[in-house]
Formats: sequence, structure tokens, C-alpha cells
Amino acid sequence: MDLNKLNDKQKEAVLYTDGPLLILAGAGSGKTRVLTYKVAYLIEEKKVKPSNILAITFTNKAANEMKARIIGLIGDIAQAIQISTFHSFGVRIIRENSTLLGYQPNFTIFDADDSLSIIKKILSELNLDPEYYNPHHIKNRISGAKNELLGPEEYEQYANTEFEKTVVKIYKKYNDKLFKSNSVDFDDLLLLPIKLFKEHPQVLARYQEKYKYVLIDEYQDTNHAQYILTKMISAKYKNICVVGDADQTIFGFRGSNYRNILNFESDYQNAKVILLEENYRSTKTILEAANNVIRNNKMRKEKNLWCQNETGLKIKYYRAFDEKDEADYIVSEIKRKIDEANVSFEEIVVLYRTHAQSRTIEEALLRANLPFKVVGSFHFYERKEIKDLMAYLRLIYNEKDNASLLRAINVPKRGIGDATVAKLQTLAEQNNKSIYEVIESGKELKFKELIEEFKALADKVSLTDLVETILIKTGMRQELINDKTLESDIRLENLEEFKSITMHFETTMGIVSLADFLTELSLVSDVSEHKDEREKISLMTIHSVKGLEFDTVFIIGLEEGIFPHINSLMDSNELEEERRLCYVAITRAKKELHFVNARRRLLYGRIQINPPSRFIEEVGSECLDIKEELVEREVLDQKDYMYDVEMLYNKDDHVIHNVYGEGIVVDVDDNILSIAFNYPHGVKKIMKNHRSIRKIE
Repeated sequence: MDLNKLNDKQKEAVLYTDGPLLILAGAGSGKTRVLTYKVAYLIEEKKVKPSNILAITFTNKAANEMKARIIGLIGDIAQAIQISTFHSFGVRIIRENSTLLGYQPNFTIFDADDSLSIIKKILSELNLDPEYYNPHHIKNRISGAKNELLGPEEYEQYANTEFEKTVVKIYKKYNDKLFKSNSVDFDDLLLLPIKLFKEHPQVLARYQEKYKYVLIDEYQDTNHAQYILTKMISAKYKNICVVGDADQTIFGFRGSNYRNILNFESDYQNAKVILLEENYRSTKTILEAANNVIRNNKMRKEKNLWCQNETGLKIKYYRAFDEKDEADYIVSEIKRKIDEANVSFEEIVVLYRTHAQSRTIEEALLRANLPFKVVGSFHFYERKEIKDLMAYLRLIYNEKDNASLLRAINVPKRGIGDATVAKLQTLAEQNNKSIYEVIESGKELKFKELIEEFKALADKVSLTDLVETILIKTGMRQELINDKTLESDIRLENLEEFKSITMHFETTMGIVSLADFLTELSLVSDVSEHKDEREKISLMTIHSVKGLEFDTVFIIGLEEGIFPHINSLMDSNELEEERRLCYVAITRAKKELHFVNARRRLLYGRIQINPPSRFIEEVGSECLDIKEELVEREVLDQKDYMYDVEMLYNKDDHVIHNVYGEGIVVDVDDNILSIAFNYPHGVKKIMKNHRSIRKIE
């Protein structure tokens, strides 16, 4: 093991072995190398038994990688080290002491779906309305309580409302059912070891003696339960080394508490603090930008990233006209890089604050035939909620579409069981009819009547209004609102973003026909041809990119209300977390960084005009290469769909359309014209007085 491969600060961190140590490791500063060398040094030089070392990481992948690196340094002796996640460590403690906790050694661990099923059963037993006492929301409440080490009795002290008192009742029943089935849930893997240590001090003493050296990675992401468990294990010898960076705490919504790392010196007297500030990843310009942004946060430990790398390119800042221009800029820059240099697609990433922003980027990359993957999510048109909505639209257009009916009939759940659906399928096959045609009674008839209502409406309103009506009358939107989970919030954003698609068709082409819309949409939504194994450009949220690095990074949507997110603008703590998100995004870039935003943006079906993000100003003009769209463009907003002077149309009028060419009006209905265009376009329904058409006198 050659310590000369480490810089001075890294070496100092490795050599300091006795007493509490806080390593503040900036982005790209080699913290994993320090941890692996430190463990190897303890074993090889300090003659610490591998079984006396506990190393905690946050993912199984990271744990496996750390063990492999240590084995590479000192050999198979490292196999005896306890390297795991907090939850894996918790499983070990519970299994070794199950009888003291009242469990059999063969206890099972319930996953999220198992827990949800139990809660639903309890709601049924208590005759509680699942619409009001949403199972997902109840599950999150119980999980949050457990991570704060609050059992049902402790949680009851905070129950002031009737709703909270009911949650306590459900919590008690939930724990009883788990215990009687010799099962634990994921949160119990932290809660039960702490309970064990409090009730049986002799057991805690045994583990304290066993694990004389404790190392914790990503300490800034620990929650309250993880924090307490760490303190209890390390309390005797206090040979605890934590590595982290308060500036990269971005998972507050999951319960992580950045104060754990800020308070380390208060928790452990005479703690040594070592700053790893030399970055091995990025250029000087990128690091300057990151430092300029993060120093605006007040709740942090002061440090300043630096590097010996080249100064590098300035950050390219492009202020686009709209979200389409934003996407086109990204495509053009990627093509430029591919043409100018031997650049790998895998070294390019596009980062955004919310999942819904990916849609226009996906479509632009598809049109340009550039390979990409959406990391941590599905392509926009493959997301469940979008497929559900599309199923409604296809069924409204074609009631004989059995596949769409089967998908939509129980979204949201309306009590139509599998047995009923199976009977309908059999009846349809026997009578050589569609499933829709054989529906005659029951809850399924109410569903059919709802579709009939939508069918009648489809010819009278705009596509956007039709989608809005579907979201309201089916209950799809309300179900997600009631769910009150992060996943549901994301799904709701995606459904709202679908209205941006319909509005785009209406504003640019005047299309209001459901048939035309579905046809046009199929051309961009079919991604089956793009499922290849080539290197691909990555698209992901900033939360998903933590721990990764890329040569070229695009950060899009840098506008107030988008990034920073609108929910953070009135809360200083939330705003500081958004700034940490920005810091993480910037420090993912190794060579080239792009900031992109838009003057106006169609998002969630609404035109938004947001000022540039405050983070751009905080970066400083000296770091930026500012570019703006220069093309004169026609400015549209929601009132610009029609001309100011209304044009009167009659049947047989000759018109010309910007895209479809000359045509003849064959029908006039309120605000919609049916126009027969030359082959191959056929009859199209166009909004009357839309700027895309004009009368030929």
C-alpha cells in the first residue's frame, strides 16, 4: 500500500486513527480513496483486526465497491470487515438478537408493497374511507415516525387532530400485525437495533467492544435514526471517522439532516477536522462557479474547492426563446461536439429539476436521431400515468380498442374486479364484439357512460380542455392529490405537462381533432426503434446525478420558480437545499458546462414567463460565456390563438393553411372548422380564426 499516491490532506486523514475525525470532502476530492486506504492502513499498519472495523455506506453497490478496493490493497483478509449499508447492518443486529426483541430468527422483512397491503386491510377493518385516509399517506406518516424513533405511544403525544389520532390507531394495529406475523418493515431495521441497545445495555456494550473503529460515508445524508445508531455504537472508543459534505445534502425530503455533520464537533469533543478541498475532476472555471454559488448558503462549513487542472472553457449560458429553442440548442451543441471531436455520447448529460422537463428534450433528441436514456425514470410517453391518459384518449376515439379499455377501466380504481373484467372479455369473444359493446350494467356501465360523455365532448372543445375534463371527471388528478407522496407529485406534474403537448398542437397547427392529434403523437411517442445498445446521452434529474461525473453537462430550466423550485422561494432552508442542488449539478462537469433557460416556457399546460435563476447571477459574469437567441420570433401567448379581428367562414369557402396548403371548408361548428385538404392530408378540424389559416377570396 503506497501512501505516496495520496495528497497531503488525504494522507493526514488516513494516518489519524485515534479519536473522532470529521473529513469534509468536497466534490471530486477523492473521499472513497481516503476511506479505502484508511481501512487498509488500520489493518496493515495498526494491526487492527478486520472484524473490529465497521464501515457504513449508503448503497449496496458502494459497499461492494469499497470492499473490492480494500481487497485490492491488502488481500482477502479484508473479507472479515463489516462493510454494509445501515439497513444491512440493522438486519445483522436483529438476527443475532431476535429472541431479545421477541422475534423468531427466521423473521421476514416486508417491502413497501407489503406494508401498503397491511395498511389497506386495516383501513377496511376499521371501516375508514381510503379516499380520506389515503394508504400511501398513512404509510409515509408511520415511516416518518419510525425514522424519528417514535413508536405508536410516543407518536400519540403529538396527535392533536382527529386525523392524527386515527393515524395512531392505524399505527398500533400495523405494528401488531407485523409482530404477530414475525415480520419487520424496512424502517424497523434501524428502529429495532436502537430499541435493543436502550433496553439491553449489555448487548450494546458487546457491539461497542466488537466495533472499535467506525467509519461512515456520506454522513450528511444520515437521518435521525442513523445518527443515533452511529453515536451508540461509537460511544465507548470514539474512534469514529465520518466523511461527507454539508454542501451536498440534497435529500432533505427523505429525512436526511445536514445538521448531523454540522454538529459533529459538538457531539464529539476534541474532534479533528480535515478538509479535502483539492478537486481531481473539474476545471478551475467550473470550480470557481461552484464556490461562488455555495458560499451564499449560511448553514455550512466553510471550504473552497481548488484544482491543479486547466482553467478550461467558460460556462456557456444560453437564454433561449422558449422550451423548444432550449431543446434545439442542446441538440445543436451536442452535434457540434460530435462533429468537432471524438466525443462519447456516454460523457454527455442533460440535468433538470423536475421529470416533466425532460419531454421536450426527449422529442428533440428523437427527431435528431440521437441516442439517449432517461435515467431513474421512463421516457415521457412510457410513464404509467401518461399511458393511462393516452388509453382514455384512444378509447374516446375508438371504443373498440380493447387494450385501451382494459387499461383505463380501473384507472383510478372504481371497484371493477378482475372477475368482472374476465367475464366481459369472454362475453365479447363469444359474441364477436368489442368489450365496450357488451357492457350493459354495473359499475362498468358507469365507466361506459363516462366515455360516452367524453366522446360527445371531443368534437366541441379543444384538446386541452378535453384532457382537463378527463383529469377532473375520472378522478385521476384527485387520486394523485390525495396520495400526498413524492411519486404522486411527480406523476401529477407529468399529467399537467401533457396539456403542454395538446396546447402546442393547437397553437402551432390549429389542430383540435383527436384523430389528428393521436396520429401526430404516435410519430414522436414510439420509442421502440430507439431501444438499442449504443452509447447514449443521459437525461436525469439533479437528485439522480449525485455521485456521477460527465465531460459535458447541460443544466436546463435555470429560471426562478423552476430552479430554484417554486416551493422553496418563501423558505430560507428550502432555498439553501436548492442551492446545494445547484452546487451538486455544477460539480458533475469535468470539462464543459452549459446553463440554459428560456424567456417563456410552456410547462404543465401553462405559459410561464420567469426571470433567470438567481444561481446564474451568483455564479458571476466572469465565469460565463453569454449567448442569446438572436432570431426575431413571433411572440405567442394563450390569447394569440385567434386573430384580433374575427373572420367569418362559411361552408365551401376556400382557405390556405401554413402546413396543409389549400383546402375547402366542409363544415362550420361554433369555433371549429372542418376543412378538406388535398391528398394526403384529408379532412382536418382546425380552430376557427387560428393564425395558421386564412381565407382565399
